Amino acid sequence: MQMTWWYLLLAFFQLFSLKTSAFSVGIGVWINGRGSTTTTASTQAPPTSSVEYTAFQAWKSAITEDPSGILASWVGPDVCSYRGVFCSEPPEGTSSSSSSVVAGIDLNHANLKGSLVKELSFLTYLSIIHLNSNRFSGTIPESFRELQYLTELDLSNNQFSGPFPTSTLRIPNLIYLDLRFNSFSGEVPDELFVGGLDGIFLNNNQFEGQIPMILWNSQASVITLANNKFSGSIPASFGHAGPGIREALFLNNELTGCIPEGIGFLSDVEVLDLSFNSLTGHLPSSLSCLSDIEVLNIAHNQFSGELPDLVCDLKSLLNLTVSYNFFSGFSQDCDKLFFRNVGFDFSGNCIPGRDMQRPPPECMGIPGGGLSCLRIPAAKAVACSRAMVQGSQMPAMPYTSPTSFPYLP
Repeated sequence: MQMTWWYLLLAFFQLFSLKTSAFSVGIGVWINGRGSTTTTASTQAPPTSSVEYTAFQAWKSAITEDPSGILASWVGPDVCSYRGVFCSEPPEGTSSSSSSVVAGIDLNHANLKGSLVKELSFLTYLSIIHLNSNRFSGTIPESFRELQYLTELDLSNNQFSGPFPTSTLRIPNLIYLDLRFNSFSGEVPDELFVGGLDGIFLNNNQFEGQIPMILWNSQASVITLANNKFSGSIPASFGHAGPGIREALFLNNELTGCIPEGIGFLSDVEVLDLSFNSLTGHLPSSLSCLSDIEVLNIAHNQFSGELPDLVCDLKSLLNLTVSYNFFSGFSQDCDKLFFRNVGFDFSGNCIPGRDMQRPPPECMGIPGGGLSCLRIPAAKAVACSRAMVQGSQMPAMPYTSPTSFPYLP
């Protein structure tokens, strides 16, 4: 059984050496098994248009520190010879007068300090921007919405700040957005989960407020909101979960309440991490519908009751972590996990006769014991397929088209 994306595993690069007369580079990411179009670039291509030269010189002037001397090559009109810049032939059917256009920028781990400039939108045919692990700061230029060919935008591990960069939501063909490890703050707009993004990485920022109710409408296969300050409840699913959500990471936030029954509608999910929050109550029986789940982590919450056999019986499980909750027991089916070579951590609970449990006084008062969402686990699996059909007949979560939002004209 293939293990998909171990928590915060990033997209892969593919670098190929082709031809004998020129050195060509293919750049692409692989998002949960769905690869984006690879762009072929040649560092011996003819000079590109003067407007692309203008864009790079404007950006060069906004970079204040270059400890590796990368920008020393950013001289002269042939931008295809610049280090970190990759070119290709213009897309078919375009009106470009140049035989070669800038298709990709890869400056990962360059340790550059500076800011992004609006002139980058002059790079009309740019498909990929990878700026992981630099020291760029400030905000994302509004002009980025003009990059109609851009599919991958990786700004992770920088020093960007301010509210969510709404200009990224107006990039028409973007499928991969990585804003991890920055200092963005404030609430996340609903329309982030409306478009065609396949990878949404927001972890390790300062985002706060409630997770938008429209979350499960997303078409993304990977959504990570970990290590932020999101509060309130996990959005309920109304039978309209995205068609292929495979990894949902909500760990280390300030979420409260119970796991909604609708979580069982995530029929394709393989990794679900809700650990290090303040979630309470019994686990919903709909978890038995997660037939493809491989990693389920609900550690360091306030769940109680008996761990349902329906969870331990999930056929694809590779790792189940329920440590540091208030579970009072589990049955023989859960004991069988060890014989299935499933990682099973139940330490720090209130299970009599088991090692590494809470001291008895801590088990006297269960946090959130008076909540109305407490459930008695079902003795048998729910009718998952029937629940899906019934759910699909419910009205979709309403939303407004992004084009009508006042701050996204």
